[in-house]
Amino acid sequence: MKLATVLLDGKELLAAVRPEDSTAAVMPGSVDDIVRGGCVDFDFAERLPLSAVELTAPLRRFNRDILCTGWNYWDHFDESKGKREGQDPAERPKHPTFFTKGPGTVIGPYDDIAHDPAISTKWDYEAEVALVIGKDGRSIPEEHAWEHVFGFCVANDVSQRDLQRRHGGQWLKGKSIDGTMPLGPWITTLDEIDDPYDLTIRCDVNRVTLQQASTRQVAFRFERIIAELSWGMTLRAGDVILTGTPSGIGNAREPQVFLQPGDEVVTAVSGLGELRNRVLNTVSLSTPW
Repeated sequence: MKLATVLLDGKELLAAVRPEDSTAAVMPGSVDDIVRGGCVDFDFAERLPLSAVELTAPLRRFNRDILCTGWNYWDHFDESKGKREGQDPAERPKHPTFFTKGPGTVIGPYDDIAHDPAISTKWDYEAEVALVIGKDGRSIPEEHAWEHVFGFCVANDVSQRDLQRRHGGQWLKGKSIDGTMPLGPWITTLDEIDDPYDLTIRCDVNRVTLQQASTRQVAFRFERIIAELSWGMTLRAGDVILTGTPSGIGNAREPQVFLQPGDEVVTAVSGLGELRNRVLNTVSLSTPW
């Protein structure tokens, strides 16, 4: 099933989307409640054309920051060597690299990505597969990891590279600017995915493909990410985990490519759908120092 949050006549509703015929069964409720163990019966729901509703971010209620995995494709790790402004690790990590980004970053699948040159001059794109946790768990063994996954969606971890380098070598600030992370377009439940390691990730900017890879290329498998992230730390139903971006990021290109106002960014994962977002210049704030 593909579960979405939609707006209809100004109200947020729960929807089961059928991309094959561009329709959605719509009813009161929320994806957040379903992910946390709620039940739903769409048998008598009103079916509408997708064009009659507005898709928003599927999840609206977050337990905490978005949980993220860095350097999870070795080609991406390698492409940035010498370009991290003194923050290069000595060797490839032997464990997944984790960081978080604020939930205020989340926008819908077709919303504008906020851009403010007063905040950063290096807005970069990162196409990713996101996991949605559907069952609480702590110190989850790899062999039981999928028991805790509700489904998958698409994300773009838009990052501000200069902020990412500026604040002591940690990434929180450069990953947490409001209104910058498209998520969606819906959550595809685990049972609809034949092979999570046969998904193709793509990012196009202004109709030019800048990232394209398969999830079979991950450095650390999704089960390993869940096991190590949950080690001594409880994952909660509703948590979102980004699983890393492949090579092709703007910061590693020569010449570098950064997002500019007016750019169209399309982020797609086979079987999971696509995000289509414009970069929009926002009102600049004065520097507080």
